[in-house]
Amino acid sequence: MTKQVYNFGAGPAMLPVPVMQQIQEEFLDFQGMGISLIEISHRSKEFEAVINRCDELVREVANLPENYKILYTHGGAQMQFSAVPLNLLNLKPGNKAVYSIGGHWTKLAENEAQRYGETIIVGDSSNTNFDRVPALSSDLIPQDASYAYITSNNTIYGTRYQSLPDTGDVPLVIDATSEIFSRVIDFSRVGIIFAGLQKNLGPSGTALVIVREDLIGHALKITPSLMDYSTYEKSHSLANTNNTFAIYTMGLVLKWLQNQGGVSVIEEINEKKAATLYSVIDDSNFYTGTAHKDHRSTMNVTFTLPNEERTETFLKQALENGLYALKGHRNVGGLRASIYNAMPLAGCEKLAEFMKEFERTQG
Repeated sequence: MTKQVYNFGAGPAMLPVPVMQQIQEEFLDFQGMGISLIEISHRSKEFEAVINRCDELVREVANLPENYKILYTHGGAQMQFSAVPLNLLNLKPGNKAVYSIGGHWTKLAENEAQRYGETIIVGDSSNTNFDRVPALSSDLIPQDASYAYITSNNTIYGTRYQSLPDTGDVPLVIDATSEIFSRVIDFSRVGIIFAGLQKNLGPSGTALVIVREDLIGHALKITPSLMDYSTYEKSHSLANTNNTFAIYTMGLVLKWLQNQGGVSVIEEINEKKAATLYSVIDDSNFYTGTAHKDHRSTMNVTFTLPNEERTETFLKQALENGLYALKGHRNVGGLRASIYNAMPLAGCEKLAEFMKEFERTQG
């Protein structure tokens, strides 16, 4: 590399350096075949070994119960905004689903679900500009609902559910795109959890979908075959040519995560990374955090400066110091440091020192 930076982009996000190095080493000659992984058939025995190993790693990393199926789907996380209602609304008469609106992406998902059935909003934090996540509990959920839906970590606003809500007998559906495998969760409490790969797992365009097996096979008749979970389950996600490179990369990322000590170890590191940045914000009269302290994310740290001029100066000087992609989302403005699993603690420490120095000279 002629220039190395710490990439705080929200996604597509940085990958672990060892993963990128292995991809580079194998790119032209995969396992001595003399050709690239991206050139071999998705039905070859070589790729079958790749996808089988990825399955194994998901189960090991997640401590996933046996009654859950692993799907690799097209269209990234946003395709699941339609796929979830298409596959689940038929679970109970009335085609009803519950949504807890904690940010932009949940609202988009709820809008999609309205095409196929009735949506019931049981919480909405838009009145505080999504600086927190709404409370969700089984007593708020009609028991004739087919599922209850949340986004567990809100990339734009820097908030998250600190623990999984109790939805009783109603299956809990989680969009975990920006925090998948960043902290330990009990997957047995979840009906479906999905994530676009581009933040913690690999390149964009593909999603990992983990589904409790009893929730497969209920798709509405109008469901396109490539959005029907049954199609993916029966074909091992290879009903047509899947993104083989994304699945290969995801397997490398999961192996890297195992080598770090697994999810429990990376969770401790992530908490330390976030605390490094939040301590600067909390000790400052110059920086203002945009997320309520009780709802803060460990993946996305959002904050503002006193005015737009200083924000632009901050971004310019940060980039000159090797701190890349810190601009906040257009819905919030300000600044955002996305510190997914691949971001080392050293990157957060460098950003924290830069923030302190910037406040000293600009505050």
